Amino acid sequence: MARKDHYYNKAKQQGYRARSAFKLQQLDEEVGLFGPGNTVVDLGAAPGGWLQVASERVKDNGKVVGVDLQRIRSLDKHNVETIRGDMTEEETKAKLKDIIGEQGADAVVSDMAPNMTGEYSLDHARSIYLAQQAFEVAQELLATGGDFAVKVFDGRDLADFRAEMEGSFQYVRSIRPDASRDSSSEQYLVGKRYLTAPVRSGDELEVEIIDVGSEGDGIAKVEDFTVFVSGTEAGETVRVKITDVKPKFAFAERLDE
Repeated sequence: MARKDHYYNKAKQQGYRARSAFKLQQLDEEVGLFGPGNTVVDLGAAPGGWLQVASERVKDNGKVVGVDLQRIRSLDKHNVETIRGDMTEEETKAKLKDIIGEQGADAVVSDMAPNMTGEYSLDHARSIYLAQQAFEVAQELLATGGDFAVKVFDGRDLADFRAEMEGSFQYVRSIRPDASRDSSSEQYLVGKRYLTAPVRSGDELEVEIIDVGSEGDGIAKVEDFTVFVSGTEAGETVRVKITDVKPKFAFAERLDE
């Protein structure tokens, strides 16, 4: 039996609206996108297969919100809400923010794909364009430390888009789920632990050491964001290079020794 038939039949048997539900299951198993109680946004959610999987993974105390230009047939799940609209429009984004609340989303996912023309370079370019739109929306919705997963097609623009994502997450992985068809060039870029820090690895700046932490590192603040600097003492003003950025703090080395 061909693999596409296997997942199509499996979706029908298990009550999923699309075979792509298994791609999201496999992504979650690979990188841990969801947890009980999480808030998840699914961009381009019709017909609802990913909403079903996310609903199961976040459990009864979680929340899943799907948005699509197409109508999403109602799901019999109390932790799922849907919005019909364009994800890039301010009205739609305002509705999403109202539902997910000020704390933001723990994960934003997108399985959107362009209408296929059969011209590979055009289909690739359109897939990257959709992925960039999803990424821009995700940056407005994600909480610090949240995750983002988006479908893309292989091609010349993929490396640049991945580099763009890498500037906003602790790390980015490329994953091809087993449920993807053999003939497809699709893959998923997964950004883990969204960074809202005002600094990035490699930045050089001057900081004032205001305190010393329990491990002996100096503590500086950049727009209320904590930066640990080894080999410094309270009261010093030093030039540093950021070496590692976490969602809630960063590490730096001094440059003026």
